[in-house]
Amino acid sequence: MGVSKQQAAENRRTIIDAAARLFRERGIDGVGLAELMKAAGFTQGGFYNHFKSKADLVDAVIAAAVESGGAQMTTALTPQGEGDERVLERQVTFYLSKAHRDDIDCGCPVAGLAADVARLESGTQAHFAEGLDRTFDQLATTVGGAQPGAGDRGRAIALYAEMVGALVLSRAVVDADRALADEILAQTRKHLLSAVPG
Repeated sequence: MGVSKQQAAENRRTIIDAAARLFRERGIDGVGLAELMKAAGFTQGGFYNHFKSKADLVDAVIAAAVESGGAQMTTALTPQGEGDERVLERQVTFYLSKAHRDDIDCGCPVAGLAADVARLESGTQAHFAEGLDRTFDQLATTVGGAQPGAGDRGRAIALYAEMVGALVLSRAVVDADRALADEILAQTRKHLLSAVPG
């Protein structure tokens, strides 16, 4: 008995989700197809029913991660009622939190996958770049506050780069020196919160 198109699409989504979690946790090269398919609940032989190659899967993972990251950013930067002007402050506080740092599987796809993207095929890099570009534009509309200006995109890029960099550095040292990892988050959060429009 064959698999319906709907079930095939759900199976593909399950594989992409499992790959995204594993890639964020251990890097793209650190995950084999057998392990990946087992984590998704399938046999390795079924992989090629959904993807031409691991590179094809990686491209799908990056595209999905960028899309979901953009959706999360949209939600985070949407005011929660009349007069809510603290969206940027909330986003910085959440992004540079210990909870977000420790949730590698579901955390920011940019921080989780950026180091691997530089070694991927140009088409995959393009998906990542497009998503990053949209994120900068989206953040720029919030950074401008009550008086948006021409420099808002530049400020948004700097803000986002500082947040991602702090998260990546904190994750890099958390097992070796938790106090240092926490300090990186706290000092970056303090610096950025003093600079965001309030």
